[in-house]
Amino acid sequence: MFDPTKPANNSPNSSAEMRAQLNGLKALIDAIASVSTAVVDGVTTLPPGDPATVTLNVVANTLHFTFGIPQGPTGADGLQGQPGEVSQTDLNNAVATMLGESSANSNGVDNLSMNADPAYDQNQMQAVMVKLDELINALRR
Repeated sequence: MFDPTKPANNSPNSSAEMRAQLNGLKALIDAIASVSTAVVDGVTTLPPGDPATVTLNVVANTLHFTFGIPQGPTGADGLQGQPGEVSQTDLNNAVATMLGESSANSNGVDNLSMNADPAYDQNQMQAVMVKLDELINALRR
């Protein structure tokens, strides 16, 4: 098997060690030469700042890759986009809620419960104006 750390710097020459290294390299070259397909077995997200990684194996004439890709730093928020589509159900529910609540705005205004005076009655007219103001204010909520 090939060992990239051999021979060590300044080590004596060894024919056995050199032969093993060359045979290891030949085995790797033969394995790569027989590859007919490549497959990515997986990709993992690594923390920001970590170095990218890759592992490589040859199994039955197939080159198998596994990658580790570092995540980038968090960027600034982008511009606000256009509002999305509203579903018909959401629209119907919003309209029903609005109609149900807007009708209730005047529920706190009591009826006048009086009959019109055949002669002009300033007190009765003032009561009508007060009640009209109360109704207008209730409807503005």
